[in-house]
Amino acid sequence: MVKRQLPNPAELLELMQFKKPELDARKRRLDAALTTYDLRDIAKRRTPAAAFDYTDGGAEGELSMHRARQAFEDIELHPDILRPAAHVDTTTEILGGTSAMPFGIAPTGFTRLMQTEGETAGAGAAAAAGIPFTLSTLGTTSIEDVKAANPNGRNWFQLYVMRQREISYGLVERAAKAGFDTLMFTVDTPVAGARLRDKRNGFSIPPQLTLGTIINAIPRPWWWIDFLTTPKLEFASLSTTGGTVGDLLNAAMDPTISYDDLEVIREMWPGKLVVKGVQNVPDAVRLIDRGVDGIILSNHGGRQLDRAPIPFHLLPQVVREVGKDATVMIDTGIMNGADIVASVALGAKFTLVGRAYLYGLMAGGRQGVDRMIDILRTELERTMALLGVSSLDELEPRHVTQLTRLMPVSATTAAAAEGVAARA
Repeated sequence: MVKRQLPNPAELLELMQFKKPELDARKRRLDAALTTYDLRDIAKRRTPAAAFDYTDGGAEGELSMHRARQAFEDIELHPDILRPAAHVDTTTEILGGTSAMPFGIAPTGFTRLMQTEGETAGAGAAAAAGIPFTLSTLGTTSIEDVKAANPNGRNWFQLYVMRQREISYGLVERAAKAGFDTLMFTVDTPVAGARLRDKRNGFSIPPQLTLGTIINAIPRPWWWIDFLTTPKLEFASLSTTGGTVGDLLNAAMDPTISYDDLEVIREMWPGKLVVKGVQNVPDAVRLIDRGVDGIILSNHGGRQLDRAPIPFHLLPQVVREVGKDATVMIDTGIMNGADIVASVALGAKFTLVGRAYLYGLMAGGRQGVDRMIDILRTELERTMALLGVSSLDELEPRHVTQLTRLMPVSATTAAAAEGVAARA
């Protein structure tokens, strides 16, 4: 039997070590966030529905978005045992420069509508972390102000080719003059995808005060106070706004863009040129043959063509075809550092995070973006250490198995035919 005794006051005192209370409410809620999904929960509580859903939603039935996330969850990681990885190095060389980690911040449009610090917070956090920041053509901070927020770091610019080509050409010249080192020529947005959440919410640029938005704003007065007491939105490219996001995209974008436009931009741009929105192997091969420096496998975060290919599933095929000749990168669906590890193991040189960044921004401005980066860094380093790898160069395809829930009909038919033949 266990011998019982009265508690020893000295031992009891040792157990009564109370944590010093955190008086900063923002820091307190951010410290409690352990994953990017925790940041998403905070963001949802603090942001009006229309602005949150613009970030959180995808096109039509949102199948592309959910499938992309599911693809990262459906992986199996294979660790090596008895291979010490006491010190993990996450630095990488990408497009002629160094990044402290194999991910950067993706371009996002209308960012200050999510939280008023917007791209300035993202660029500043990227600078502090030593990773690249990408400004969108539809960003709400100017090229020059982003450069001021990240004067010594890696700044990239995402370009839409517009109906008025002079607007796009002017942006290319401004980005080059400001010292941006990489241009993302985006090809997956000839017209706007059907973002049904935005239509149902009546989300417009700028946001309109209606009975619904007022009711939704009552428990979130801080968002409207920030919006109404900070400078008017400044867009990187648009001089006039009004209407839904889809209206703006359809008015600005040009479905006739072609390889000829790519050649014009290539001649204008002095830095690295990558094409964003590649979704099949033949297009990847054509682009590399045309001399681009890299490609980004992306379905625009599931916000354009619903039921589009899953970039993570496409990655090994593309790497086999062009990985030796060009830089292959990936975005869409990345929410965990393990997603980044898996992408690098399968041949991606770099990854980009969009929604995770915006969840952090909405959860706590610049501090929230810092927290997002810290969460991904911790997950990245821990996953590498548990796999037994000390550097990104040690990651190999053998470390990852992609488990698929979706199988092409042709493959299913072939497997069934083989089964019938075997039984015969």
